[in-house]
Amino acid sequence: MAVRHVFVNRRPERVWGVLSDADRYHEWVVGTQSTVEEDGSWPQVGTTLEYDVGVGRLTVEGHTIVRLCEPPGRLELEASAGRLGSARIAISVRPWGEGSLITMDEHPLRGAVARLHTAPVDMLLQLRHRLMLARLRDVVESGRSEADREAGRHV
Repeated sequence: MAVRHVFVNRRPERVWGVLSDADRYHEWVVGTQSTVEEDGSWPQVGTTLEYDVGVGRLTVEGHTIVRLCEPPGRLELEASAGRLGSARIAISVRPWGEGSLITMDEHPLRGAVARLHTAPVDMLLQLRHRLMLARLRDVVESGRSEADREAGRHV
């Protein structure tokens, strides 16, 4: 099981603003391309994002379903990449001083990713999470909030 955390110098509500914006999913989720929201209003439980995941021409169609949504502190997702299988991804956001501590916990559920889950695969997940959390931190800290975008100004 891959569990990582990162400190973000913004309040949990600001972090949640990015997590709850389906249009920004590809900005922090490593390998995600062409995101399209389906089945509801992200991140309500049952909402699905459809996307291509991969590198260059090596892509696979995938989707992510929201399984649990408790703003601004918990978001649990099930990410599926077709025949490769699916994984549970739990994200928690907690106040930490003037900022937030984000924890990401991922483990395979079904398919090849579950059958082939080994220590080396877990190491790869750790590296992916390190990059993904760094990207999420950068998007949250340097990005504009929804209110800022509506007002047309930068934070």
